[in-house]
Amino acid sequence: VQLQASGGGLVQAGGSLRLSCKDSRRTFTNNGVGWFRQAPGKEREFVAGISWNGGSTDYADSVKGRFTISRDNAKNTVDLQMNSLKPEDTASYYCASSFRATSGRSASLYRYWGQGTLVTVSS
Repeated sequence: VQLQASGGGLVQAGGSLRLSCKDSRRTFTNNGVGWFRQAPGKEREFVAGISWNGGSTDYADSVKGRFTISRDNAKNTVDLQMNSLKPEDTASYYCASSFRATSGRSASLYRYWGQGTLVTVSS
């Protein structure tokens, strides 16, 4: 396993969680990283992305202002801080390493994927 996502759990609406993606083989030091999510019965969707050096970030409109993506290349980690969580944020969250130095909104731009971590937000 090259990418391992962790930090999911059960939280009440309005609460916070911090997800972390650990790169065990240094596959994304020079690559963009994205977080995606997939709710039951729905397609996987882009949540947030960050460029190789953290200089550029991108967020889905549904999470903008609530979620923050960051990275620490020295520790080979990319985190997703999720605040003001809503029941509609409930999903399995996946991190992925891009083919490129930047991130992107299409899943086809990513070559390595983590196993997913489940986030459940209760109302």
